[in-house]
Amino acid sequence: MFFLKKLHFNALFFLFVLSFTTRGQSVSVSDAGIRPDSYENVTARVQKVIDQAIQSGQKKIVFPKGRYDFWPDGAVRARYFISNTSTEAEDPDKIRIIGMLFKNARGLTIEGNGALFMFHGKMTTMVFDHCSDVKLQNVHVDFERPTMSEMGYANVSEGGVELDIHPDARYAIRDGRLEWFGEGWKTNHFHAVEFDTTLKTMLYSDWKPFGNSKATGLAPRRVRFETPRDFKPKQGNILTVRDIIRDQVGMLILESKNMTLEDVGMHYMHGLGIVSQYTENVTMRRVTCAPRPESGRIIASSADFMHFSGCRGKVTVEDCRFSGAHDDPINVHGTNLRITGKPAANQLKLRFMHGQSYGFNAYFPGDTVAYVHAASMQRFAQGRVKNVERLSDREVLVTFEQPVPAGLEEHDCVENMTWTPEVLIRGNHFTRTNTRGVLLTTPRKAIIENNTFFRTGMSAVLIEADAEGWYESGPVRDVTIRNNEFVDCAYQGGPGNAVIAIHPSNKVADVKQPVHFNIRIENNVFKTFDYPVLYGKSTQGLFFANNTVIRSHDLAPQTDHKVMFYFNGCSKVELSGTKLQGDVLGRNIRLENMPKMNVKQTGSEKFIIQSF
Repeated sequence: MFFLKKLHFNALFFLFVLSFTTRGQSVSVSDAGIRPDSYENVTARVQKVIDQAIQSGQKKIVFPKGRYDFWPDGAVRARYFISNTSTEAEDPDKIRIIGMLFKNARGLTIEGNGALFMFHGKMTTMVFDHCSDVKLQNVHVDFERPTMSEMGYANVSEGGVELDIHPDARYAIRDGRLEWFGEGWKTNHFHAVEFDTTLKTMLYSDWKPFGNSKATGLAPRRVRFETPRDFKPKQGNILTVRDIIRDQVGMLILESKNMTLEDVGMHYMHGLGIVSQYTENVTMRRVTCAPRPESGRIIASSADFMHFSGCRGKVTVEDCRFSGAHDDPINVHGTNLRITGKPAANQLKLRFMHGQSYGFNAYFPGDTVAYVHAASMQRFAQGRVKNVERLSDREVLVTFEQPVPAGLEEHDCVENMTWTPEVLIRGNHFTRTNTRGVLLTTPRKAIIENNTFFRTGMSAVLIEADAEGWYESGPVRDVTIRNNEFVDCAYQGGPGNAVIAIHPSNKVADVKQPVHFNIRIENNVFKTFDYPVLYGKSTQGLFFANNTVIRSHDLAPQTDHKVMFYFNGCSKVELSGTKLQGDVLGRNIRLENMPKMNVKQTGSEKFIIQSF
């Protein structure tokens, strides 16, 4: 019987391959005998369709509407080094289990017609490797058993907590301890975030009170923990817990060009989310990163939603919705590599420094680079790459067309300036994240406009530039943040607990050595429960114009930073046309490492300047 089934499938696939020569530019997976709503594993069969479509130059792959199930069995397994994912100890092999691999695709559209791609186990849903002019549209992506477990506080009393566990979670109680497991995996490293269902806020939490407590099953999906008597979480809140190891990602777009996601729903992603790495021109339009409403879940990714590492051309994120990330919805950055040796006058040994980012191609022949003093974050000279030799997963030897500059210091870095994008983030909605809304570091023109940031746990917008921690480059030169609405952001952290924060990693803030330049914040509405609106460090040309600040009262003030504006080592700062509504807190400005003359105020509202 098995032989007959296999023969039948091979015959169908043979006819399907023949159809490529007769059907024109579009192919449907149904031609290969793949039917929606079968609940069968379609991974290997869909991959054959993809491979044949790319090989024969097809322009469209069509999925009729319905559900398609993808399992690790039959999936492509390939080694990919991906930025911001895992260390050598956490994931030494870097093998990705890929639901759909698109390699060297050209001019291809994947049309989902509203289909649901349901994944099982730990998988990277899709990889686009060295593709160009590819579009993914009208598709929903989810996991049958997410690697995130969710549970609600059903009953809280002294010495005990009862939790209702979400139906999609899988667990077992062994020797009085609760264990989380899934389809081929078990959680070993716990990271917890709690959602306040009343305030709609996300807060870092701790799994230890449960991991160290006796668990007893009371009913299906109802578990009681004998927690310490002083442990009293808020009844009705939802606790979410995941494994910290980022061994897969939601989607990888690698060294590609002109890539578009449109009308796509990413409803759960394991590890890091959609990673665009060293890709030119990426458009995300009407992409929903949030749980499907019918799932009843609140989390859609165990880390970032959209991560752009070393991209160039233009990154566009437009009319998207972000809800339920355990990390940042959008992060745009490059990677600084530290100088560890100088074998020749025109050569440098460079090293990936952060544990979770290494092994990928960071330079290409012909790229323009900047030499960066790590202590001051100053780009002090430029060079051009002639050749790149991989010495190990951590180190590369780069040969430049000219001798490297004199004056290199310990810990200095090399930043790739060619692979830096223009950025447009417009018309999006951000909510239900315990970290930032947008992290942005690029020297090219960047616009953040017409977005709503609702209760991001940390700064809604954070501009850094880092050569000491994550090594995420680099200093900005032209950023506009306009016509956005910020609602009760930064309730649990961020530089200065500010709604917008500009915080490079330079050790000394010196007005004569600015890191960032030309940041305009204009025509925004800040509805804030606390003092800080803007924190700026080492910036020349910081304009805060025609913004409205409204006092809100749903969240209680909680910071010690009782100032509305905090500037450190800045110059050419201008505040104009600020409108205050309600009993706004802290009508003042705090200055450090800069004279008062560096701040110019115009308009009817003037703020008291405090220098330290």
